[in-house]
Amino acid sequence: MMDEVERLAEEIKDEKLRGMVLELLRKPTLDLDYPCLSVEECPAGAFQHHSYSGGLLQHTIGVTRLSMTLCDLVEGVYGGKVDRDTVVAGALIHDIMKTYTYEPRGDGSYMSSALGEKIDHLTLLVAELYKRGFPVDVVHVAASHHGDVSPVKPKTMEALIVSIADLADSELSRKTLRAAEYLLRQMGESQPKLGSSREALDLVQAKSREGWDGVRKFSNGKS
Repeated sequence: MMDEVERLAEEIKDEKLRGMVLELLRKPTLDLDYPCLSVEECPAGAFQHHSYSGGLLQHTIGVTRLSMTLCDLVEGVYGGKVDRDTVVAGALIHDIMKTYTYEPRGDGSYMSSALGEKIDHLTLLVAELYKRGFPVDVVHVAASHHGDVSPVKPKTMEALIVSIADLADSELSRKTLRAAEYLLRQMGESQPKLGSSREALDLVQAKSREGWDGVRKFSNGKS
């Protein structure tokens, strides 16, 4: 998935900004003496959404693609203008500091790290973007990507697009995972675990196609 993320970064026309984004994605390091997960392993959440190894990259791809589609919508349907470089840059890096805020439990799940319990990923990212000299409009996208519950609400179309895409992709993963877990609990699994949103989607669609027989086959295949 990292190859796909880097391919999406090539959509950034400004060479300097593209280089800054790629450098941060490849080496999301902080001047702090705390451990961090690799970008490839990191989840995008401990429970709510994309809460599995590789979840961060999957979520990043989803948010970036959704953001690009929303750019098309704003320009093609509503006649607005969007700085696509700012949108793509912000979408690609919006959660990158989650590498410092999660750690594995040992059973395949994740929890907040020692640093993550004290400083959230958004605050870490804004500080690092400022340090690295990112454009203020990209910093604003980072600072406001949680929408109305961010430290500052989206004040530009670019920031609004990324925050909407972030919420949409998060909810898609969260609701699919919860639906699949419910189905597995009905099959007698007290603590159902799913390895990815794709696995959850396969289960939900099996229920849609084959009813409870599909869920039973899926559950038996997992065990």
